Amino acid sequence: MAQRLATEYVNATMQMTEFQLNQFLLTADTSHISHRVKIMGGGEQEIVLEEAGGEEVHLSFERKGGIYIGSLSCRVVNPHLNNAVRKLFFTYKGTGTVNRIYKELTMMYYYEGGSVRRISEVRPGGSKLIYQHKYSLAEMVSLYKSQAVEQEIELMRRKINSLLDLRNISQHEAAIREVDEELARAAYRLFQLEA
Repeated sequence: MAQRLATEYVNATMQMTEFQLNQFLLTADTSHISHRVKIMGGGEQEIVLEEAGGEEVHLSFERKGGIYIGSLSCRVVNPHLNNAVRKLFFTYKGTGTVNRIYKELTMMYYYEGGSVRRISEVRPGGSKLIYQHKYSLAEMVSLYKSQAVEQEIELMRRKINSLLDLRNISQHEAAIREVDEELARAAYRLFQLEA
């Protein structure tokens, strides 16, 4: 099996409460990893995870209400530090792209709320989709129950009726042409929605 050279977190975010952040800080220190917290202006914090060999990962947290929003973009080589960041990302349902870099290829994992949504294999010659999330039963039921399209269809029908009324009372050719153009756009949109 190929050995991983590094893991890259690209525009990764996670959310946690103040209690969860404190719990993480209590468990962050191990025999291989230590941490320090920098307090920034406006209630922001930067947590630095440092491996015994000197490699560091900087996580910035911004407080919004009672929730801390963490952001992370980094490349991690050390396995102990990689394990600590991975646990943090999964525990707090991270969202973003995680690239697992090997000698000949990169595996790109896209996470949303802690769940894998897509996996791609990237090689110098191109990329290949390995996995794509399919809708769960709950998501399918939610889409089925959605009334957004039906509501837009009803609005389009009302708009077309009012445009037809306006066309019937218009007496100038320029006004009729303008209404006809608007009617054509509305009818096309209605056709798209009903399809």
